[in-house]
Amino acid sequence: MRLEGLSVGYGARAVQRDLDLEIRRGDIFVIMGGSGCGKSTLMRAMTGLLAPLAGRILFDDESFWEASPAARERRIRRHGVMYQGGALWSSMTLEENVALPLQQYTDLGPRQVCELVDYKLALVGLGGCGALYPAEISGGMRKRAGVARAMALDPEVLFFDEPSAGLDPLSACLLDELIVELKHSLGATMVVVTHDLASIFAIADEAVFLDAERGTMLTTGDPRWLRDHAADARVRAFLRRGAA
Repeated sequence: MRLEGLSVGYGARAVQRDLDLEIRRGDIFVIMGGSGCGKSTLMRAMTGLLAPLAGRILFDDESFWEASPAARERRIRRHGVMYQGGALWSSMTLEENVALPLQQYTDLGPRQVCELVDYKLALVGLGGCGALYPAEISGGMRKRAGVARAMALDPEVLFFDEPSAGLDPLSACLLDELIVELKHSLGATMVVVTHDLASIFAIADEAVFLDAERGTMLTTGDPRWLRDHAADARVRAFLRRGAA
């Protein structure tokens, strides 16, 4: 995946501009930065929810937003998204939530759908929980159920919007471990929006730092290297905050 001269925002106002970066296949790529810098806005453009103001987003050298609506729809079906709050349907059980994309976009029969749903829930540690409703489980379990639904159609790219938001440290750590496990077991590329330092250092292969003041990216690289060697002091300060 590549971004070329990308600017994103709302109306005539650019939140982030002139973004140029590449995400390698199979990596966990983190979009990081302070609150209000445009992390989620960028993810909305990458997932097909917000047209960019300028520039291109390319998947396998094909321009996503310059493609026909039908081609964009086919590409979107190759993505999975875990939204910040889980975005589960409260009136549906976990198994019904995970089954919905399979029922909508495949020709699988009820038995095959049921088998796949059980498998996806087991992958995220929720085996045997399919009959529960979102209100009956913890926040961490809802996040995991959101991951299971994002994986329903075996996507090539998984997007996570602030996956650890609202979780206690232990639940956040377990979710980070799950993301890394899924990377190795599925081989999918993962794009994660977060400002949580523990998550950044636990999961990221590469990261980009978005700056709210300048409205553009300051650097990309391994966050562990950037913490100690980034040329811009703002990047080092962000990655060292809270350190003694």
